[in-house]
Amino acid sequence: MAVTEFSFLLIALAPFIAAALAPWVTRFAGHHAGWVLSIVPASMFLALTGFIAPVSRGARVRVAIDWIPADPPTPGIPFSFYLDGLSLVFALLIAGIGTVIIAYSGGYLRGHPHQGRFFAFMLAFMGSMMGLVLADSIVTLFVFWELTSITSFLLIGFDHYRQAARRGAIQALIVTSGGGLVLLAGLILLAYTNQTWFVSDMLARSGLIQGNALYLPILLTVLVGAFTKSAQVPFHFWLPNAMEAPTPVSAYLHSATMVKAGVYLLARMHPVLGNTVEWNVILPVVGGVTLVTGAILALRQTDMKMMLAYTTVGTLGMLVMLIGVGTEAAITGAILFLIAHAFYKGALFLIAGTVDHATGTRDVTQVSGLFTRLPVSAVSALLAAISMAGLPVSLGYFAKDVIYTQIGGGLPQDIAVVLIALVGNALMLVVGLVMAIGLFFGPRVPTPKTPHEGPLSMIIGSLLIGVAGIGAGLFIHEFADLFVVASASTVYNFAITNDLEPWHFEMPLLALSAATWALGALVFWYRGAVRTGLRRLANVWRWGPDRGFDQAMFSLVRGAGAVTRFLHHGKLEFYLIVIFLALSAATFGPVLMHSEALPALPAIPHMSFYEWGIMVVALIGLISVVVGRTRLVAIVSLGIQGFAVAIIFMQFGAPDLSFTQFMVEIFSVVILALVMTRLRLDQRDHRILEEAVRDGALAIVAGAGLTVVLYLVLQSQFDPRLSEFFARTSVPLAHGHNIVNVILVDFRALDTLGEITVVLTAGIAILALIRIRTGAPGRRAGGAPMATAVAGAGPDTHEPAAAEGSGAT
Repeated sequence: MAVTEFSFLLIALAPFIAAALAPWVTRFAGHHAGWVLSIVPASMFLALTGFIAPVSRGARVRVAIDWIPADPPTPGIPFSFYLDGLSLVFALLIAGIGTVIIAYSGGYLRGHPHQGRFFAFMLAFMGSMMGLVLADSIVTLFVFWELTSITSFLLIGFDHYRQAARRGAIQALIVTSGGGLVLLAGLILLAYTNQTWFVSDMLARSGLIQGNALYLPILLTVLVGAFTKSAQVPFHFWLPNAMEAPTPVSAYLHSATMVKAGVYLLARMHPVLGNTVEWNVILPVVGGVTLVTGAILALRQTDMKMMLAYTTVGTLGMLVMLIGVGTEAAITGAILFLIAHAFYKGALFLIAGTVDHATGTRDVTQVSGLFTRLPVSAVSALLAAISMAGLPVSLGYFAKDVIYTQIGGGLPQDIAVVLIALVGNALMLVVGLVMAIGLFFGPRVPTPKTPHEGPLSMIIGSLLIGVAGIGAGLFIHEFADLFVVASASTVYNFAITNDLEPWHFEMPLLALSAATWALGALVFWYRGAVRTGLRRLANVWRWGPDRGFDQAMFSLVRGAGAVTRFLHHGKLEFYLIVIFLALSAATFGPVLMHSEALPALPAIPHMSFYEWGIMVVALIGLISVVVGRTRLVAIVSLGIQGFAVAIIFMQFGAPDLSFTQFMVEIFSVVILALVMTRLRLDQRDHRILEEAVRDGALAIVAGAGLTVVLYLVLQSQFDPRLSEFFARTSVPLAHGHNIVNVILVDFRALDTLGEITVVLTAGIAILALIRIRTGAPGRRAGGAPMATAVAGAGPDTHEPAAAEGSGAT
């Protein structure tokens, strides 16, 4: 493997290595753990910068490892990575902003008892997202796709002692992993249709499946996966609830990671699935509705993180809408908007955390005039707000400017896209103004804590990425040459020219920008009245996807309980009847459907006297089971049957099976000897005549069915291929001459492991039964009343209640 490929592979896997070491690093580095661990994403970022020049010139890097080697005609499953313009932009954002977030977390969670665990979760989350955007094989992509759901679940529910955090984590996991399962079906169909596992090969064959009969199912399944991950309406409700996570998680989740995964997938699949009527209708409609919905809902909030979260929903809608439009201007605008949003949204979330840390509140109506107390944060907020507002020379301005050029098409759909984008940008501008002007300017108001600037780790990051949003705009032509052109060309599937200049203003576009600023300023001025009106409207319309999710989960639990009560009612006799009825149907059903398949009646075999003796022993055991008056007699009689079977195995030259059977029977006797003092095995089970006839008839039918199937097997032509395979490969593959042992411990090792696990579990359960001391019902070992012990513990306490009168815990 070349040095370049090795470094590329190390970039993809380094966060997981760091995640494994994070708790130990935190223990030894103490308060500096954030700075120490931020070296990992910083090194990844620096390594990725080495790919910028070649990738911007069209180079591609691909690394593949045989995960499951190919065995023709069965194809292998590779574990592969691929770097081009699109994946490089995402990877740089993940590593660059990740550096800032890890350092910020060190100050934000300083002194937290579980800080090491937090860093481990955060770095694993970073690695999952990095692996997703670098994945080439669809199997690799799906593995990392689901890892982002799992790691985000751990991060959102990090404060697991709070019910809201647990609910937000579970909701995010169910929605995104449910969409992931649908996506898996689409990816499998995509691989089947393209006859390749690799996304890079699919990109080279763009246009291949748009006319295929499976195109629509593939498109819909991929869209469901992308829409759930990137919080498109009606799946948008999980994202604001994910704000229960610590602020560094919210900042990373919204700026550079998980919520952008769906957008990345749509951008990656644009050459493969795009440029169809379905694509050009579904994405703009869903994205446009999400944009307006998120922007409006953001104005209703007073919590800083919730406001920013809903604007992220709106931004994701904007990106989906632009990818769906699919023109050169729309794709270029989407890439610019993606990067600009990562800069200003990451900075604003970090500032929200700093303000909360400094004042003790996130309510924007209770915070004002913080400029003199938090000057660095105020400057960072202003820089981020300038880009969010799309003011000239900021990166946000050029993103907005390119989007508005879509109006030059003159078509009704182009005009509609621009107007929706204008309204969405104006409403999101209001949130930027609240975060920059509302918090830091105006009269001072008392806050729960005396405002103070945060430590260096909490203020340097927001300032750096705020400056980056302005600096990228000042050098927009060079910035676009290095990052935008290559990634947009990858999505558009054709070369895109760079016409962006820092001081180039066109009057029609400037007029649209001015309209955006004017509408945003107007709503900002009357934001109190707007917020009040939206909340009144929300009180009238109480139903929504969030409440629908709760109702769905409640119905699922109630339904599962009803099914459990119906199927798992605790009546063992009924379970056995159902099992043997199913066995009888499975054996007799196929035979009766094909009457020509009935076996011929066997002739009476010629057997020696000792063989007849074995059969007599088995028959005695059978009669004893049927006529036995007590449970103990019936169980011991079954042992007689087992010994007869073991002798038959030995007679036919299978000592291993015979030995195993003997051990099973001896083990059964030992267990009975241990437990018979605890169980009443001397009791007789009285059954009425109807039950005896029913059970006897069912036993005869089930036994006859198995007999018929066995005779069919014996009278069919023997296929020796499997036997020959075991005989041929037991030595070279498993290094064993005993074929039976090789089959058990090598060829069917997982099956044997399952059997051992069952036996072990049964043994543990029996041991637990033996250790239970007999006593009065409702009393624990040692005489402590159980009712008292249970009643003494509150519903939310983890402390064991003291048992009265005994000192037992």
